[in-house]
Amino acid sequence: MRGLSRFRNGLLALAFLPMAGAVLGAPPAPADQVARGRYLARIANCVACHTVPGGAPMAGGLPLETDVGTVYSTNITPDADTGLGRYSLDDFDRAVRHGQARDGRRLYPAMPYTSYAKMTRDDVAAIHAWLRSEVKPVRQANRETALRWPYSMRWLLVPWNWLNLRSDPVRADAKQGEAWRRGAYLVQAVAHCGACHTPRGALYGEKGIDERSRHFLSGATVEGWSATNLTGDTLTGLGSWSKADLVEYLHTGRNAHATSFGPMSTVIATSTQYMSATDLDAVATYLKSIAGARGETQPFRPEPAAATRLEQGRFDAAGARQYATFCMPCHQSSGKGFARVFPPLAGNPTVVDPNPASLINLLLDGAVTARVNTAPTDYHMPGYGWTMEDQELANLLTFIRGSWGNRASPVTTEAVADRRRAMGLSAPETP
Repeated sequence: MRGLSRFRNGLLALAFLPMAGAVLGAPPAPADQVARGRYLARIANCVACHTVPGGAPMAGGLPLETDVGTVYSTNITPDADTGLGRYSLDDFDRAVRHGQARDGRRLYPAMPYTSYAKMTRDDVAAIHAWLRSEVKPVRQANRETALRWPYSMRWLLVPWNWLNLRSDPVRADAKQGEAWRRGAYLVQAVAHCGACHTPRGALYGEKGIDERSRHFLSGATVEGWSATNLTGDTLTGLGSWSKADLVEYLHTGRNAHATSFGPMSTVIATSTQYMSATDLDAVATYLKSIAGARGETQPFRPEPAAATRLEQGRFDAAGARQYATFCMPCHQSSGKGFARVFPPLAGNPTVVDPNPASLINLLLDGAVTARVNTAPTDYHMPGYGWTMEDQELANLLTFIRGSWGNRASPVTTEAVADRRRAMGLSAPETP
């Protein structure tokens, strides 16, 4: 439900500049508390939702598209009239962890307060200290939501919170070590990974809140992208990734298995690349402990037949010729790609995901890798919606999802056409 795909990495340089001091005469916060708040705000990725491309950092106004309409993020600068300048710590804590604004209005759960509910008050206080110490006050009125009825009635959030808001701390497991406990806290609370990667029910509440639920982090759909399965499944999840693979991906946006794209490139560029080595290890420790949600236990087994036919110039399979023309120069006839630059398609969890939405988006409109400090540049994948019709794209996607040992279901022409319309892309002109 978050609007991450609309954010652009160019804001990053502006988002964390030291700004004016304490607001409304409040005493300055201790430097160590402000520093901790700055770090936690990065992990929570506040900038991604509360900054419009080209706008003032944290001034809000970003449209967050949901299935029931549009919610606009709010101004969280310390401006006294339009931002959080008059918010005491209690007010701020009530908004962050309980979804209630200072004036009593209920916040829509596009703001992931159901995850932040598990944060400690000390960590909330640190973020509050950072906001009032280092973020420049900006006078910018908040925009009204545009949700369809009955979701536009905020009072419905009262029973919704009864069903979905739990303020219990992250569960302690005596059998696990400190790294696991820290990772659980980061994944479930501060980084709120479940907000995107956990499926939601009919009333849009997350179906699972921690590793005890088979739904937790099992994959979902966010703004037309498939947020991948983060459980231990070997084909569509993280079962074939090591802890080192996870750390590398979160820190650099690439590893031997995958390269970031879409909303995840933003998350890495603005958030996870700044995690400490200790916290990255903790997140990887926790994620690797989660059992597979789909029962996949056998590893991916590559098959050479598709590569052999491509190398022989045999394009008898639907989509094969398009693959050779548009994809093979980067991803090779074997589908193995070039590690850490052009990701493998053979055995790639995104490629074989039951939901092909992300793959369709990539072929229609392209993507860019995360802009990180560990790489000299980002890489752009071009989109091909301008030159291929829906049927051609469906054939190409089906070829990719069924070659080199991949066993994913075909992609229909209707699915491509639906995504093209939703993305506002034109079909290629016929000669």
